[in-house]
Amino acid sequence: MDKVIGSAAEAVADIPDGASLAVGGFGLSGVPDVLIRALYEQGAGGLEVVSNNCGVDGRGLGVLLAAGRIARVTGSYVGENKEFARQYLSGELEVELVPQGTLAERLRAGGAGIPAFYTPAGVGTQVAQGGLPWRYAADGTVAVASPPKETRDFAGRPHVLEHGITTDYALVRAWRGDRHGNLVFRKAAANFNPLAAMAGRVTVAEVEELAEPGELRPDEVHLPGVFVQRVVRLSPREAADKQIEKRTVRS
Repeated sequence: MDKVIGSAAEAVADIPDGASLAVGGFGLSGVPDVLIRALYEQGAGGLEVVSNNCGVDGRGLGVLLAAGRIARVTGSYVGENKEFARQYLSGELEVELVPQGTLAERLRAGGAGIPAFYTPAGVGTQVAQGGLPWRYAADGTVAVASPPKETRDFAGRPHVLEHGITTDYALVRAWRGDRHGNLVFRKAAANFNPLAAMAGRVTVAEVEELAEPGELRPDEVHLPGVFVQRVVRLSPREAADKQIEKRTVRS
């Protein structure tokens, strides 16, 4: 039952080339930076990533992206990263854009064993009709486009069929976690982390504070340990290293 791993490097050591990863975080909030950097050092490439966004230049998933380690991204927001835009438009990166709420539910559904569901989000757009550029060719033409999706009416309103997402691994960050893998997320850092953790077949969580079994009250646990296979305790320096994506101050 003790799921604590000695280091981030050990926790990601078996992630192979071509693996699919669900990664928590929103912007730079709740991003598992230590695990991402350990994976960068490990060297795996050709990764297929599912995450709300792909970090920023030099931070979060942007580290793997800049190194050419990511082959495909499923996400909902792709701003704040010039290298992401360059790779996508030049045909180096395949990108599946998904409405944000749909992405959240696809991850949750996958983790809950639900293969597919219907949603009104995206009806009447290329999300449902197909034709969104997933990959460009070097000459700027569309090499791979999204396929059309099944639609069906419920109570007189059209809905589009979306599939649940499961991945080989998941990387998440939590505020507190115990040795059994039960996790507590703090404020905005909750974002996509619980959903990504549910979707991964092997989920690795970096935690700022490690609790002993029984220290976390059942009613404060946001994600049960059944969804987590590995726990990495961050050092105080690693836990305190939190960046602000856009700092706004008075002149």
